[in-house]
Amino acid sequence: MAGPQPLTVTISPPQHRVLEALLRQHSCPQALALRARIVLGAATGQRNEPFARQLGCTPKTVRKWRARWVAQEAALAVAEAVPHDLRATIANVLADAARSGAPDTFSAEQIVQIINLACTPPPAADRPVAAWTPRELADEAAKRGIVTSISPRSVERFLKSGCPATASQPLLAECQDQSD
Repeated sequence: MAGPQPLTVTISPPQHRVLEALLRQHSCPQALALRARIVLGAATGQRNEPFARQLGCTPKTVRKWRARWVAQEAALAVAEAVPHDLRATIANVLADAARSGAPDTFSAEQIVQIINLACTPPPAADRPVAAWTPRELADEAAKRGIVTSISPRSVERFLKSGCPATASQPLLAECQDQSD
């Protein structure tokens, strides 16, 4: 077989047990299961290209997870002293890398507080109307210190995201029309 030798992956018996347990979990995400299979297969000495074909992924994927495991072997060895730490360390090694992009502007807590504010009636002294407008909610959220600033459009998006979508026409009537 031509080509460079793949990185040698070593797995201790406790690491092997944790990886096998991950694969047996009913709630194991498929991406995590694939990564665990790659590491287990790499430990048996399988070459990247045929192993990638067997798993239905690219050789680049196999090389990437093999290299990540090898890079973290020292941390994994240290974590073996405590089984819970080993499981967490393996999960971190097999986790997705951080993605680029801007962080969220508003925390979940701030969004909940704005929605909560929208559920309360506006102060009667300030307004003779019984409902908030997005502009007034944005101003009130900033005034109460929930956020430093927020646009009325953002407030509107938060309020709309919590509403369930309804059918444009009654579904029962539609079903009855089909049965005739």
